[in-house]
Amino acid sequence: MAQNETKPGGELPGQPNHIGLANGEHPNSAAVSRFITPGGNPIDNSQPAFPIFHRKIANPAPLGLAAFATTTFVLSMYNVQARGVSVPNAVVGLALGYGGLVQLLAGMWEFACGNTFGATAFSSYGGFWLSYAIILIPGFGIETAYEEDPSMMKNALGLYLAAWFIFTTIMLIASLRSSLGLVGVFFFLDITFILLLAGEFTGSVGVTKAGGIFGLITAFDAWYVALAGLLTPQTSFFLLPTFDLSKRN
Repeated sequence: MAQNETKPGGELPGQPNHIGLANGEHPNSAAVSRFITPGGNPIDNSQPAFPIFHRKIANPAPLGLAAFATTTFVLSMYNVQARGVSVPNAVVGLALGYGGLVQLLAGMWEFACGNTFGATAFSSYGGFWLSYAIILIPGFGIETAYEEDPSMMKNALGLYLAAWFIFTTIMLIASLRSSLGLVGVFFFLDITFILLLAGEFTGSVGVTKAGGIFGLITAFDAWYVALAGLLTPQTSFFLLPTFDLSKRN
């Protein structure tokens, strides 16, 4: 047989076939390392404590959810005034680096995966955290612009949060046939935004604290969905249900 001539099955001699075995190799005598991953590459077992799966592109959703959840958790703890902390400026670094940049990157990778919903959600909320951090950074002069009328600043923040409430409602509607876990994230986030904007408009500390409580619920829900996406039958002892709501044929 000439070099590069294909066998009857359309496979090159000596190359892995569609099940990861070299042509002519019997499955019973095949080494485990010969099997391929869903991405079409051999499984790398050189680091058994940290399995490497050579996929065409990994799932960016757990990263985006974790970035969103972690930043939301910290800000919500400030909103409920945990440990006496009521000034939220310490969240700026986290909002810029993790909730902002990393979540935005996760959104870009969702575009590469062909997931329009994930790309829109992660990119938008990454932008939210970046914009929120900018509001708190003195160098941008946003807060100082309202020094003569602090009530105007609260109204401005209320309108800012109202816009995100509307966007989150759109995402909630779009998520209704995804999974119960993901729907819960947007449902509780919607309540969080409406309570926080009401707190800004009314100046009520109690309403803002209620928004912080729902923000914590949102964060834990997002962490749960992120963990469910990280757990796989190949690398985990258990799986977490997210209660699929997608349309069945």
